[in-house]
Amino acid sequence: MHNTQPPAELFKTTLTRHDEISPDVFLIGFKREHDFQPGQAIKLGIDTENAPRIYSICSGPKDDELCVLFNIKHDGFLTPKLTTLKPGDSVYASAPYGTFLGTQDSAWWIATGTGIAPFHAMTAAGMADNKVLVHGVRHLDQFYFSERFASALGKNYHRCCSAEESTDTFSGRVTRFLSEQKNLPTDQRYYICGQATMAVETRDILIGKGIPFSNIITEIYF
Repeated sequence: MHNTQPPAELFKTTLTRHDEISPDVFLIGFKREHDFQPGQAIKLGIDTENAPRIYSICSGPKDDELCVLFNIKHDGFLTPKLTTLKPGDSVYASAPYGTFLGTQDSAWWIATGTGIAPFHAMTAAGMADNKVLVHGVRHLDQFYFSERFASALGKNYHRCCSAEESTDTFSGRVTRFLSEQKNLPTDQRYYICGQATMAVETRDILIGKGIPFSNIITEIYF
Protein backbone atom coordinates (compact mmCIF):
# COMPACT_ATOMS: atom_id res chain seq x y z
CA MET A 1 0.00 0.00 0.00
CA HIS A 2 1.41 3.37 -0.99
CA ASN A 3 1.60 6.22 1.47
CA THR A 4 -1.14 8.69 0.57
CA GLN A 5 0.27 11.48 2.73
CA PRO A 6 3.12 13.74 1.59
CA PRO A 7 6.41 13.56 3.50
CA ALA A 8 6.38 15.77 6.58
CA GLU A 9 8.72 18.29 4.95
CA LEU A 10 6.49 18.75 1.88
CA PHE A 11 3.13 20.44 1.49
CA LYS A 12 0.60 20.15 -1.28
CA THR A 13 0.00 23.26 -3.34
CA THR A 14 -1.66 24.29 -6.59
CA LEU A 15 0.10 25.63 -9.65
CA THR A 16 -0.87 29.17 -10.60
CA ARG A 17 1.68 29.57 -13.40
CA HIS A 18 3.05 27.24 -16.05
CA ASP A 19 4.83 29.05 -18.89
CA GLU A 20 7.26 27.78 -21.51
CA ILE A 21 9.54 30.82 -21.76
CA SER A 22 12.01 29.27 -24.22
CA PRO A 23 12.09 25.93 -26.05
CA ASP A 24 12.08 23.21 -23.36
CA VAL A 25 12.47 25.78 -20.56
CA PHE A 26 9.61 26.41 -18.15
CA LEU A 27 8.73 28.87 -15.40
CA ILE A 28 6.19 27.44 -12.97
CA GLY A 29 4.78 28.92 -9.79
CA PHE A 30 2.34 28.61 -6.94
CA LYS A 31 1.10 30.82 -4.13
CA ARG A 32 3.94 31.83 -1.83
CA GLU A 33 3.27 30.39 1.62
CA HIS A 34 6.64 31.09 3.28
CA ASP A 35 9.11 33.91 3.60
CA PHE A 36 12.53 33.25 2.10
CA GLN A 37 15.87 34.88 1.43
CA PRO A 38 16.93 35.46 -2.20
CA GLY A 39 19.16 32.61 -3.31
CA GLN A 40 17.37 29.90 -1.37
CA ALA A 41 15.84 26.76 -2.91
CA ILE A 42 12.89 24.42 -2.45
CA LYS A 43 12.31 20.72 -2.91
CA LEU A 44 9.64 20.02 -5.51
CA GLY A 45 7.79 16.85 -6.47
CA ILE A 46 4.61 15.69 -8.17
CA ASP A 47 3.67 12.85 -5.82
CA THR A 48 4.44 11.38 -2.41
CA GLU A 49 6.14 8.22 -3.64
CA ASN A 50 9.26 9.56 -5.34
CA ALA A 51 12.03 11.72 -3.97
CA PRO A 52 11.60 15.43 -4.77
CA ARG A 53 14.20 17.43 -6.67
CA ILE A 54 15.81 20.70 -5.62
CA TYR A 55 15.25 23.98 -7.50
CA SER A 56 16.42 27.52 -6.79
CA ILE A 57 13.65 30.02 -6.23
CA CYS A 58 13.39 32.38 -9.20
CA SER A 59 10.88 34.92 -7.90
CA GLY A 60 11.30 37.83 -5.50
CA PRO A 61 10.70 37.46 -1.76
CA LYS A 62 7.75 39.86 -1.85
CA ASP A 63 6.06 38.32 -4.90
CA ASP A 64 2.68 36.66 -4.42
CA GLU A 65 3.90 33.61 -6.34
CA LEU A 66 6.90 31.43 -5.63
CA CYS A 67 8.40 30.40 -8.97
CA VAL A 68 11.07 28.01 -10.18
CA LEU A 69 12.81 27.79 -13.55
CA PHE A 70 13.78 24.48 -15.13
CA ASN A 71 14.71 22.89 -18.42
CA ILE A 72 13.51 19.46 -19.49
CA LYS A 73 15.84 16.54 -18.87
CA HIS A 74 14.27 14.10 -21.28
CA ASP A 75 15.83 11.09 -19.59
CA GLY A 76 14.92 12.34 -16.12
CA PHE A 77 12.01 11.46 -13.86
CA LEU A 78 10.52 14.78 -12.78
CA THR A 79 10.92 17.46 -15.43
CA PRO A 80 9.13 15.58 -18.26
CA LYS A 81 6.16 15.19 -15.92
CA LEU A 82 6.26 18.80 -14.75
CA THR A 83 5.96 19.97 -18.34
CA THR A 84 2.60 18.21 -18.74
CA LEU A 85 1.00 20.07 -15.83
CA LYS A 86 -1.17 23.16 -16.07
CA PRO A 87 -2.45 25.83 -13.66
CA GLY A 88 -4.81 24.16 -11.21
CA ASP A 89 -2.79 20.96 -10.98
CA SER A 90 -1.12 19.95 -7.71
CA VAL A 91 2.55 19.70 -6.80
CA TYR A 92 4.38 19.10 -3.54
CA ALA A 93 6.90 21.61 -2.25
CA SER A 94 9.06 22.20 0.79
CA ALA A 95 9.62 25.38 2.72
CA PRO A 96 12.54 27.42 1.34
CA TYR A 97 15.99 26.64 2.67
CA GLY A 98 19.68 26.94 1.81
CA THR A 99 22.75 29.11 2.36
CA PHE A 100 23.40 30.49 -1.16
CA LEU A 101 22.23 33.89 0.05
CA GLY A 102 22.40 37.23 -1.68
CA THR A 103 23.49 40.37 0.16
CA GLN A 104 23.67 44.09 -0.55
CA ASP A 105 27.48 43.98 -0.71
CA SER A 106 29.38 44.37 -3.97
CA ALA A 107 29.76 40.99 -5.69
CA TRP A 108 30.01 39.12 -8.97
CA TRP A 109 27.19 36.80 -10.04
CA ILE A 110 28.17 34.07 -12.49
CA ALA A 111 25.59 31.74 -14.03
CA THR A 112 25.00 29.38 -16.92
CA GLY A 113 21.61 28.38 -18.30
CA THR A 114 18.84 28.10 -15.71
CA GLY A 115 21.44 28.79 -13.03
CA ILE A 116 20.35 32.39 -13.51
CA ALA A 117 17.30 31.72 -11.29
CA PRO A 118 18.69 32.74 -7.87
CA PHE A 119 20.16 35.91 -9.34
CA HIS A 120 16.75 36.84 -10.70
CA ALA A 121 15.39 36.47 -7.18
CA MET A 122 18.21 38.65 -5.85
CA THR A 123 17.55 41.28 -8.52
CA ALA A 124 13.85 41.27 -7.69
CA ALA A 125 14.84 41.94 -4.07
CA GLY A 126 16.80 45.06 -5.05
CA MET A 127 20.29 43.60 -4.67
CA ALA A 128 21.62 44.43 -8.15
CA ASP A 129 22.92 47.96 -7.63
CA ASN A 130 26.58 47.04 -7.02
CA LYS A 131 26.76 43.69 -8.78
CA VAL A 132 28.36 42.35 -11.96
CA LEU A 133 26.39 39.59 -13.68
CA VAL A 134 27.98 37.18 -16.16
CA HIS A 135 25.45 34.84 -17.80
CA GLY A 136 26.52 32.12 -20.21
CA VAL A 137 24.26 30.20 -22.60
CA ARG A 138 24.54 28.29 -25.86
CA HIS A 139 21.83 30.10 -27.83
CA LEU A 140 20.63 33.68 -27.93
CA ASP A 141 17.06 32.80 -26.92
CA GLN A 142 18.32 31.44 -23.59
CA PHE A 143 19.09 34.77 -21.91
CA TYR A 144 16.12 34.52 -19.57
CA PHE A 145 14.92 37.78 -17.96
CA SER A 146 17.47 39.76 -19.97
CA GLU A 147 15.37 42.93 -20.06
CA ARG A 148 15.15 43.05 -16.29
CA PHE A 149 18.86 42.41 -15.86
CA ALA A 150 19.78 45.01 -18.47
CA SER A 151 17.61 47.59 -16.71
CA ALA A 152 18.96 46.79 -13.24
CA LEU A 153 22.64 46.28 -14.08
CA GLY A 154 23.34 48.28 -17.24
CA LYS A 155 26.96 47.87 -18.37
CA ASN A 156 27.58 45.38 -15.55
CA TYR A 157 25.39 42.79 -17.30
CA HIS A 158 27.58 40.57 -19.49
CA ARG A 159 25.98 38.00 -21.80
CA CYS A 160 28.18 35.20 -23.11
CA CYS A 161 26.94 32.98 -25.94
CA SER A 162 28.94 29.97 -27.10
CA ALA A 163 26.98 28.78 -30.16
CA GLU A 164 25.65 31.98 -31.77
CA GLU A 165 26.92 35.52 -32.23
CA SER A 166 25.37 38.96 -31.92
CA THR A 167 26.70 42.48 -31.62
CA ASP A 168 25.86 42.80 -27.93
CA THR A 169 27.13 39.48 -26.58
CA PHE A 170 30.53 38.05 -25.79
CA SER A 171 31.34 35.22 -28.21
CA GLY A 172 32.35 32.29 -26.04
CA ARG A 173 31.77 30.64 -22.71
CA VAL A 174 31.70 32.24 -19.28
CA THR A 175 35.03 30.64 -18.49
CA ARG A 176 36.67 32.32 -21.47
CA PHE A 177 35.16 35.68 -20.54
CA LEU A 178 36.51 35.41 -17.01
CA SER A 179 39.91 34.22 -18.21
CA GLU A 180 40.24 37.41 -20.27
CA GLN A 181 39.38 39.73 -17.38
CA LYS A 182 42.26 41.58 -15.76
CA ASN A 183 42.48 42.81 -12.18
CA LEU A 184 39.37 41.15 -10.82
CA PRO A 185 38.60 42.57 -7.36
CA THR A 186 39.89 40.20 -4.68
CA ASP A 187 37.86 41.70 -1.84
CA GLN A 188 34.43 40.80 -3.24
CA ARG A 189 32.43 37.59 -3.24
CA TYR A 190 31.88 35.57 -6.40
CA TYR A 191 28.63 33.62 -6.59
CA ILE A 192 28.61 30.74 -9.10
CA CYS A 193 25.47 28.86 -10.12
CA GLY A 194 25.29 26.20 -12.83
CA GLN A 195 26.51 22.78 -13.84
CA ALA A 196 29.33 21.15 -11.89
CA THR A 197 31.96 21.28 -14.63
CA MET A 198 31.41 25.00 -15.21
CA ALA A 199 31.42 25.71 -11.49
CA VAL A 200 34.72 23.90 -10.91
CA GLU A 201 36.40 25.48 -13.94
CA THR A 202 35.18 28.92 -12.95
CA ARG A 203 36.37 28.47 -9.38
CA ASP A 204 39.82 27.45 -10.59
CA ILE A 205 40.03 30.47 -12.90
CA LEU A 206 39.08 32.82 -10.07
CA ILE A 207 41.58 31.27 -7.68
CA GLY A 208 44.25 31.59 -10.38
CA LYS A 209 43.47 35.31 -10.53
CA GLY A 210 43.99 35.74 -6.82
CA ILE A 211 40.43 35.44 -5.54
CA PRO A 212 40.48 33.86 -2.07
CA PHE A 213 38.73 30.49 -1.91
CA SER A 214 36.60 31.80 0.96
CA ASN A 215 35.17 34.49 -1.35
CA ILE A 216 33.78 31.93 -3.83
CA ILE A 217 30.27 30.64 -3.14
CA THR A 218 28.95 27.87 -5.36
CA GLU A 219 25.51 26.39 -6.06
CA ILE A 220 25.78 23.35 -8.35
CA TYR A 221 22.94 22.22 -10.61
CA PHE A 222 22.66 18.53 -11.45
